[in-house]
Amino acid sequence: MKKEIQKILVTGAVGQIGSELTLALREKYGSDNVVATGRKTEPSPALRDSGPFYFIDVMSRESVEEVVKKHDIDTIVHMAALLSGVGEKNPELCWKVNMDGTMNVLNIARDYEMAQVLVPSSIAVFGKGVSLDNTPNDTVLKPTTMYGVTKVCGELLCDYYVDKFGLDVRGLRYPGIISAETLPGGGTTDYAVAIFYDAVKYGKYTCFVREDTMLPMMYMPDCIKATMDLMAAPFDSLKHHSDFTVDGISFTAKELADEIKKHLPHFECAYEPDFRQAIADSWPNTWDDTPAREEWGWKPAYDLASMTKDMLDILSKRHAAGKL
Repeated sequence: MKKEIQKILVTGAVGQIGSELTLALREKYGSDNVVATGRKTEPSPALRDSGPFYFIDVMSRESVEEVVKKHDIDTIVHMAALLSGVGEKNPELCWKVNMDGTMNVLNIARDYEMAQVLVPSSIAVFGKGVSLDNTPNDTVLKPTTMYGVTKVCGELLCDYYVDKFGLDVRGLRYPGIISAETLPGGGTTDYAVAIFYDAVKYGKYTCFVREDTMLPMMYMPDCIKATMDLMAAPFDSLKHHSDFTVDGISFTAKELADEIKKHLPHFECAYEPDFRQAIADSWPNTWDDTPAREEWGWKPAYDLASMTKDMLDILSKRHAAGKL
């Protein structure tokens, strides 16, 4: 019988997803029962003041284990990672952070007989030889970035720990995540976040991918819901474990810009593709998330119109208050 989640450690809690996920987990499980950690970046006041926070290095087992023992942790949500854009600039560091960190987390969870580990994956696992339209959950994985390589290896490693040690490890492949709370963090899909901030602040944006570039995206509230729904799913209902594709919204860069213009008619968007264009071209335009829908009931709540309206409402109010 699987253990119940009681005390959670979140690595990478200062990152784009981790910062909001930690607050949601604290609301559900209690502030003192969710321990947030980061490496260098100072946490926001909301994150710092709402529960325990520590600076750790996921590449050091001792650094992670010290917090695990101090707080009697039984679940780890491992969000710490270097993303695609940053990873391509320093692939060796990307490998060390993403792979050594994951291995340390899995070994600690195994040795302490933890209730669950969640290790997210990414759209970056896809690459050469894959159908870019309605990409299946189960298909060839030949990524073109070091970040993608580490995520494929991470999926396989996590499934190995399920099969070899009976550890409850779960993971979902995030698309590009769009948030009104956290600034971009170095990913290829981050244009879809930066465009909102620049549209509100400056009325214009220069996009680093072509206008016809289509990628799967997801609004942060759906991202948080997907993560917590997967954590709550009965283990016995899962046929997959560490490689659930989760769909949200697919759109081109121009479709997003045009949707913003419906609210901000004077908004202008230019397109100057950089090295991230080649990365984006290797990723799906749309993908199939049937396993997530069938095995744990996943369904997104936001479409392009509702997400755009909500983002602009939040950011416009913040800008008017001088806080953007």
